This record gives sequence, structure tokens and C-alpha cells, in this order.
Amino acid sequence: MRTKASTISLLVAIFMACLCENMVLPSTWKVQEGTGNEITDAKLGRTMKGDDSEHKVQHTSSCYNATAPLSMRRVRMDFSTEVVQNEYIVVFKDRYTTHARLNFISAALNASHVVSWSAVPRDNPASDYPSDFEVLKITECETESITALNGHPAIRQVTPQRRVTRTLKHVLETEETKENNEGEPCNEDDGTPCWAHPENWKSPRAMRRTSLSVGGAANFWQATGRHTSRRLLRAVPRQITSVLQADILWDMGYTGAGVKTAVFDTGLNEKHPHFKKIKERTNWTNEKTLNDGLGHGTFVAGVISSQADCLGFAPDADVYIFRVFTNNQVSYTSWFLDAFNYAILKKINVLNLSIGGPDFMDHPFVDKVWELTANKVIMVSAIGNDGPLYGTLNNPADQMDVIGVGGINFEDSIAKFSSRGMTTWELPGGYGRLKPDIVTYGSAVRGSGLKSGCRTLSGTSVASPVVAGAVTLLASAVLDRQWVLNPASMKQALMASARRLPTANMFEQGHGKLDLVKAYQILSSYKPQASLSPSYIDLTECPYMWPYCSQPIYHGAMPTIINVTILNGMGVTGHVVERPVWQPYTPQNGNYIEVALSYSPNLWPWAGYVAVSITASKSAANWEGIAQGQITLTVESPPENGEETPRRSTLKLPVKVKVIPTPPRNKRILWDQYHNLRYPPGYFPRDNLRMKNDPLDWNGDHIHTNFKDMYEHLRQAGFFVEVLGSPLTCFDAHQYGTVLIVDPEEEFFPEEISKLKRDVDNGLSVIVFADWYNTTVMKKVKFYDENTRQWWMPDTGGSNIPALNELLAPWGMAFGDNVFEGEFKLLDHKCQFTSGTSIIKFPQDGVIIRQSLKDQGYEVVKGQTQSMEDIPVLGLHQHNEGSGRIVLFGDSNCIDSSHMQSDCYWLLEALLQYTAYSNLSPMFSEQESLPLPPYDGLPTRLEGNHLYRYSKVLEAHLGQPKPRPLPACPHLAWAKGDPLNISAPSNLFQHQKLLSVVEPVIPNILSKRDNPIPRIIQEGNPIWENRNSGNVVSLDNTGTVPLLAFISVVLVLGFFAYQLQKNRNRPARRKRPRFRKSNKLLERFQGKVPAV
Repeated sequence: MRTKASTISLLVAIFMACLCENMVLPSTWKVQEGTGNEITDAKLGRTMKGDDSEHKVQHTSSCYNATAPLSMRRVRMDFSTEVVQNEYIVVFKDRYTTHARLNFISAALNASHVVSWSAVPRDNPASDYPSDFEVLKITECETESITALNGHPAIRQVTPQRRVTRTLKHVLETEETKENNEGEPCNEDDGTPCWAHPENWKSPRAMRRTSLSVGGAANFWQATGRHTSRRLLRAVPRQITSVLQADILWDMGYTGAGVKTAVFDTGLNEKHPHFKKIKERTNWTNEKTLNDGLGHGTFVAGVISSQADCLGFAPDADVYIFRVFTNNQVSYTSWFLDAFNYAILKKINVLNLSIGGPDFMDHPFVDKVWELTANKVIMVSAIGNDGPLYGTLNNPADQMDVIGVGGINFEDSIAKFSSRGMTTWELPGGYGRLKPDIVTYGSAVRGSGLKSGCRTLSGTSVASPVVAGAVTLLASAVLDRQWVLNPASMKQALMASARRLPTANMFEQGHGKLDLVKAYQILSSYKPQASLSPSYIDLTECPYMWPYCSQPIYHGAMPTIINVTILNGMGVTGHVVERPVWQPYTPQNGNYIEVALSYSPNLWPWAGYVAVSITASKSAANWEGIAQGQITLTVESPPENGEETPRRSTLKLPVKVKVIPTPPRNKRILWDQYHNLRYPPGYFPRDNLRMKNDPLDWNGDHIHTNFKDMYEHLRQAGFFVEVLGSPLTCFDAHQYGTVLIVDPEEEFFPEEISKLKRDVDNGLSVIVFADWYNTTVMKKVKFYDENTRQWWMPDTGGSNIPALNELLAPWGMAFGDNVFEGEFKLLDHKCQFTSGTSIIKFPQDGVIIRQSLKDQGYEVVKGQTQSMEDIPVLGLHQHNEGSGRIVLFGDSNCIDSSHMQSDCYWLLEALLQYTAYSNLSPMFSEQESLPLPPYDGLPTRLEGNHLYRYSKVLEAHLGQPKPRPLPACPHLAWAKGDPLNISAPSNLFQHQKLLSVVEPVIPNILSKRDNPIPRIIQEGNPIWENRNSGNVVSLDNTGTVPLLAFISVVLVLGFFAYQLQKNRNRPARRKRPRFRKSNKLLERFQGKVPAV
């Protein structure tokens, strides 16, 4: 027994020693004392000098204490873009020499007698080649010049030059720190109001664009709120390449060789020890250096192709470094355009872009990205670090032809910082697309330090080079099949091979987690084809299909719109043949749903869309059940590689929905999406004036983006919420109990005002959540751009109060233009009133709720704080019996997740009880009714505003904007069904998971190793120099064997090995006579049997 116990103890000791040393768990660090110019983090074991010089660390190896408190040095990046005064980008329809471009410009401007212009010099490697744009400086007659240039037949468009500025900020924070702060409130601890500091408002385009790294080293446990029980925590791996099993492809001889990969970032130092195959370094900035002064570009390049210490995925790839940001973190759109052109000339295969922002209407930039991918450049881009808020996707990662990457942690949970879908390009009339495309590890990833060594960062800009490195490695593995490799086929392989995360929805994870080996299997036998994203529509599958699965469909509802992306791996161009066909499944009640289809007739580059609108048929008004069918479409592309016939791919999109009887009117809420505006294109300020670090309103104001939590609360309360993406003249008021108008920036058509009055008289109720509006405050929060020397002013306030007052005028109601903030209570409920407005006009027989608040507008204008009593913030009124009820509230921040300090869903539900059921809560009825004080006048529109430029309602007319003609209401053409008498597949996900390819078997490379156990590569030794030195355990990317299970397996195997060895060494014993007797006894009855 002593021997057995000793053996087991020895096995346990050996295993734990390996666990502590070779699984490379975090160590207990001892940081050397610095010189005072460092950022020190004792938990991370890093001393970073102000100039990002080499780290000084000492460490003592020990097993990791999972219960130790975590802290991190978070790197946050602010990103701003602004128009450069008098500079314009002239985009041509083709590439021309410098001489030809200037001749075209001169001809256009001379015809208009414009002489004060010059070409801005561009001294960079692309200047020796023909280009498709020129940068002009026009000092006089700018409007006439732009008109003349746009009229030239060789010129495509003229847009302002933009200046981009990044600011990296280092913040110490704990893992409990909320990572989605849009902007910190003003700090008034010193007694000085925030508004007294003009530096708080700097740029008209000051958006927080955090698609670069946001994290320090250790905060990889991102709380998701989905699982709170105790569990084993996974170790932080030293090599991200081992987690994703890149060593399997390395051992097959694939290391990125033959693939050209570009890194657009902050540059790279010339003699960095981690890189041996840097083919070219180019500088596109106005600084005379190629070196990286910040460290971010070095880190990104290291994740892709480092050959030492913290290994990259493709160490033998040909790396091209594009320095597009200065050490002051400034860039210009023209720098990117030149660099993109040069990348096309160099025939770059893979391009990583770890920057992004919400400006998807920067047309020269977006057009150039399309041109890049059309030239077979596979672009990988970070999806953004604005999570966990929805509707925060960054451009260019939100484009269909770009691989948009989100981030997860090493527990396979979506990282808090990772931006969520949907895309907002399509609002208000349509619905957003599925993004991100894929997710991978982006939290606590190790990469190359500025001059040597390794550092650890987090962010989707970390996840992006992980995928870019994997794509480079995959491309090198199929070089013998280059004819199938393009941006669409690579994205198809990544999507089809991705492993779905069970607790995340489609707008969090896209198609799932990167699976490098599976992607190789698909690519190695891929046949050019088209595919769909998502590949099926199942409105019953939760949580993945959220928000579609959160509400069943019913007759009379606004159609549910699913925006499906068509990926065309057959060619850069293609088209949909004829019209897609709707085929309801007869056995699965397909006749109870109706489908309308709209699609892009031409697919370029590599992609298009098909919009699917679904509603319940009239025959299903009282029916409940599951209905299914499929949509069939055919995509065709021109022949390639000597083919004689066009390439064709027929796609089937299964559809599965839950249908319920039409709910009663009072449970149905209509959300007004049509009157919400956002950035881009205009400067629309945040509804919370305290959000000075992120002043732009850019989340779409949709129930599935920044109002997601409100939507889920209403669903749990039993209400059904539908979205109106057209004017108020385009819905049947008899179908709905309440219309929700929240934070509208848009104007209203006169016809809308008249119709809403009739609808309310006939029983429709209206709830309005407004926000601040004050022309003096708007002027105060304007931005002075030192670069353009111009003032930028918001086109409206947090809400368009003058337009709202015109809508409410028929009932004698109006909001004022004072700005208030504060906290108040109704019964036992607290409510945070943040940058809201007050009610100044209301019927005398209505209910008015008054509260004591601070006059925030006075603070903004005067720099002083004052409190005011009896401010009317809430009004409830019913004009007469049988009519609808109207509710006004002066602030929307308490139901908007992007600005919320504390929610007021309890208030919204109480108001809906009043509008839907005429139940007036005691918190309202017990308030004392007092007349409103007199007011000086209604708020007026800001003189000289440019709202008409972005409005769907207004148009310019002789210097005075006027309403446009009322647009026609959208009418969907419902597809005629072609019934199929077949049974639907039981699992749509598995049915559509794989592309139509034969997946090859991975060769048995393990038998060729001296040690067949997968391993983490020893730090400091590249894999190609250390083939026989691996002896540690690898962490795979699926979390396969939990720690305790692995220990149990080792102990059991050790026990049986010990027993086997013990039995072999035992001396032979003489056979006992009773066995022979037993044999003879058996022979007597059964004949002979084999001897024992």
C-alpha cells in the first residue's frame, strides 16, 4: 500500500509541477523601482516607461491564485475626425498620372474662372504611380469650384479632406470596472463647473472610436451575467498560437510563406528582434521616420508574424509595414487613400486594419476599401470597443466585403468591450445586417513589445490581427489552389468552420469562434460558390437568433425584416438570376406566413443582400403554431480560369417562425423610428450633456440597439413592440394601443400632424419622451476646430423640441427650452432626470408631476449652479372619453442604455398601464394639481442650422427650408408561394452549417513527432528551431478537458499502470488442484473445456 500511495503521490506531484510551470499560468511579479516616468502595474509585472521603452521585470514562478483580485492597465483610445479647412479630395473615375490629373482640374476650374487653387504635395511611395485622386487647396470661391469640378466628366466626386486624431489613454481599473463607459461625467470635485472649461468641447467630430487596444494584461475574466456559479478558471496561455492550434499547420509545413500581409498602423522599428521577413516599411505621414513611437503597430505585427518569444501565426509571411499614423496619433484620409493604392500595386494578399469608427459615410475611404477587396485583398478589421452597447459597430469592419472581428476572453465569453451589431446603415427604413462576422480571443493576448520582449493587450484590435494572422497562415496552406482564394471564399471558410458559443446571440458572436484547423479543412477542398449570412432564418431559436426570437409574428403586425448578406465566392461580380422564389412547406403550415423579397440585382465586390420581410397571413389571425418554408435563389458570375460557361450557385434559405393569434390592441406598441436622426451624417449631440468625451449620438435609437434593455423589459411585461420606419401616415392606428415617440431629432410632415390628431381622437394613445433643447446651450457646446478655424454647431438639441411642439399643438401642449437635471422620487421609486426639458403648456384638467431640479442650462451658460422648485416634468391627459391618452415626459436618458445612470422602466410601465388600460397609478393621482406658470414663448429653431441637409422631411428653398412632398408609404410585393410537399429539416443550424465541400482528413502528423503530446512552444525558441523540445501541455481553443477531469484521468492511468507492472513482477504461482477437479467435473457433463 505504501508503494501504491507513493506512486500516486508522485504522479500528482509531477502533474502539478507541470501544471504550474508549463501551462504558463500568471506569476507573482516583482517590479523594479523606476525613475518616476513609468506606468507601473504590480499585478501585471510591467514597468512601462513614458516612451514605451523596454520593460523591466522580475518574476517568481508560482501557481496562479484564481481568487486573487485582478487589476489592469487599460488602454483606451479616443478617436476624432474633422474637416480640414480649404482642402478637398478630388476623386477621378480612373487612375491618371499627376500631369493628367492636374490638367483635368485646371480645365474644370479655368472654365469657371477660378484661379486661387493649388495641389497639396504628397511625398510618399505612391506618388511615382498613377492615382485616382488629388488633394486640392482652394482658398476662394469654394462653392463654385466644387460645382465646376463635379461637372467634369473625368471626376467622380469631390469631398472634404479629413484629419484623424487618436489619443491613447492609460487607466488603472479593476475587473469590476464597467468597460462600456461612453464618457465619464464631468469632475466637479474642485468646485469649478465643467462648463467653465472650454477644453471639454474640442471637435465637431469628437467620437470615441476605440477599435484599438483597450486592455492591459490580466483582465480576461469578462463577467457576462449569464453564469454566476463557481467554476474552474482557465489559465492565461503564453502563446495565442497554441490556443488556436497553429502548430498543427506548422507541423504540416505551412508557416505563411508566399503570402503578402500588410499592417496599417503606427510603424515598426527597423531592427526589432522578433521579425526576420519585413519586406518593406513605408511612411505615409508627414513625419520623417519609419519607426513606431507608440508600440501599437509593433504589437499588431507581432501577433501576425513574430518569430520569437510571443509567436505570431505566420512567421514566414512577407510583411509590409504601412505607417499611417504619426507619433501624435494624427492621420488624414488622403494618407490612407495613397497607402491603399500602394497596397493594390504591391498585390497585397491580406491587410489588417485595427482602427475604425462610426463614420460609414466617409465616401472616399469606403469606396477605396471596396476597390481593395475587388482586387482580392482580404481585409480584416476590428469591429470596435464600444460594447456591451448594441448598434456600435465600427467602419470598415461593418462592410459586407470586410471580415469584421469581435473579441472574446479565454472563458469563451463575449468580451464586454467588444462592439455589438446590428449595422445601422439601413435605418430607419430597413434593418441592420449580421455583424461581427467572427469572434476570437482579444483579451489578455501577448504580442511584441516596442523594442523587444512581450506585452499584453486587450481589445478588438488585438482580436483583428489574430484573425489576420490566421488568414495569412490559411492562405499559405492553399497556395496550390490560389484560384479559389478571395475575400469571399476566405470569409465563407471562417464562417462555416466557426464554433458557435452557446450563450451569445448573433449580433454578439456573428457566426462563432475562430476554428483554424476546421477552416483549413474547408479551404483545402473548397469549390467556388455563393453562400448566405445568416444561412437560415429561425425565429424560434434563442438566444442565437435574438432579437428575432424574442417576439412571435402575428397578422397585422409590421413585417419582420431580416437582412441577409449574399457572399459570392465565385467572382468579384455577379448577379441574382431572375427573382428569388418563396416555397412554403405544406406539411409545416407554410401557408400561414407571407414573404416579400428585395435584393441587390448586382453583387459587387464579392457581396450583396437579400432583404426578407415576413408576416402572418390573414388566415393565421386566430392560429398558433410553427410555420416553415424556404427561399430559393440562384447567383451567377462570369466564367474564370478558362471556363466556358458562367458559374452558378443555387442557394436555399430555410425559414421557420412562430405564429400567434393577433394580440389585443392595448398590448401593441408602435415605436417611431422614422423621426430619429444620428451621426453620421450630421452633428447630433448626445442626450446627456455630461457625456463630454463622446458627444455624438450615433447608436441609431432603435429598440434593438441602445433601447434594447427597454425593449426586453416591455416584452417581459407582456407588451408587443413593433417598429415604424416610415412617416406616421403609414400605419393603421386601429391596430395599436400606444405610439412611442422617443428623442426625435427629425421634423414632422404637416400630414403627419393632422393624421395623428385624428388617430388620438379615435382612441390611439401617445407617449413622448423628449430631451434637452436650448439654442443658447447649443451655441455653448459648439466646437471650435483649431485646424479648420471654424465653429461647428449642433443642428438640433438632444431632441427637436420646436418640431415636437408643432406635433403637440392640437392638444394645447408644449415643451420648454430650459435644461434640468437631478434625482427625484415617486412613491418608493427613484428617477434620474438627466439633461431633460420641462413642460410649459398643458391642459388644465391634466395631471402634472412637479419636481425640484438643478438648472443645468444656467450652469452651462453662466458657470453657476442653481436649484429650482416645482419643475413640471411629467404630464398625463385624456381629452375626452373615447379618445386616446397623451403622456409627456421631459427626458429619455432613463430608458436609453447609452446614457443611463439608473433606469425608469417602472415609470414607462406605469405610463403604459395608463395609456393602454386607463389605469392611473396612485403615484400620479395623488399629486397636487396646480396651474402652470406663464411662459415667455415657445422654443424656436436655431437660426442658420443645416438640419435640412440630413432631413427626410425638409429641403432647401431660397434660403428658407420647407417640407418636402410627403413620400408614398412603402408597399411590399408579397411573393406568390410555390408550395413544397416536403418535411423541413429538424435542425436548421446543422442542416446549413457546412458548405458543399468534402472535408479532408488532417494527416497524422502527431506520429512524426518525437513527443506526440500537443505543446505550447517554449518562449524564446521559434517552432522551426525547436522541433524536438516540446514537453508541455497545450491549451486548445475549445476548453476540452476540465482540470479536475484531467487530473482524474492521469491518476486512473497511473493506477492501472502500477497494477500492471506489479502483476508482471509477481512470481508465478503453482496452480491449485481444485481447478483441475472443476475441469473434470465439467467434462463429465459438458465434454472437455479449455484448461485454466
